[in-house]
Amino acid sequence: MPKTAASIRLYVEAPLEAGAGIAASDAQAHYLLNVMRLGAGAAVLLFNGHDGEWQATVTVPSKRRLHFEVLRQIRGQRPVPDLWLAFAPVKRLEFLVEKASELGVAVLQPVFTQRTDITRVNLARLKANAREAAEQCERLTVPVIHEPVSFAAFITAWPAGRRLYFLDETGGGAPIAGALSGGSAATPAGFLTGPEGGFAQSELDALRQLPFATAVGLGPRVLRAETAALAAVACWQALLGDWTSTATV
Repeated sequence: MPKTAASIRLYVEAPLEAGAGIAASDAQAHYLLNVMRLGAGAAVLLFNGHDGEWQATVTVPSKRRLHFEVLRQIRGQRPVPDLWLAFAPVKRLEFLVEKASELGVAVLQPVFTQRTDITRVNLARLKANAREAAEQCERLTVPVIHEPVSFAAFITAWPAGRRLYFLDETGGGAPIAGALSGGSAATPAGFLTGPEGGFAQSELDALRQLPFATAVGLGPRVLRAETAALAAVACWQALLGDWTSTATV
């Protein structure tokens, strides 16, 4: 369904407060002026990840320049679930990042494993995917996306106080509902998912040695890597996350 002018949401980095004037980025100006065909006085919604959501109007000082005049706050800022998703880059990587953003993941971390086929990650494009997904799904934050790291660097740097659930496609993991049932939304957590070919046995062995890591399984069917990652996040949100609340974040 096409977006109406009143439903257009845009992420900005500038502070948001009544009366503020904010310059639109070149991409935002092109989108609003040339794609949406908006003019001066059009209504938009702005958010920056920490000041809530604000109503604003468009001002057009020249053909290629566009500013926002911030009017009033529509929603106050709310905390997001402290859930991270680490993943081996896959072919449908942009899809994975987009949907993980819609599902409310706070931090996204690409990890190069032994069987990862993707050797390069376009971080700028992934950040754009995450930002656009946040604008579309009405969340008030944009996920943080870190630079890719090796598997060894990942397990070394993972915070010991954060629970790590890794998806074990070999059948050695506990059913995910049972594994999550003893957790709490207040406990920092994250998932690690492997590439299309799965984790190497040495990687599974290394993960099982970590005192903060738990192997989980996702049932009897063989899932694509991106499907498994999103299914795991959905389970966490349903059991421990913000799906019991009607408020958007």
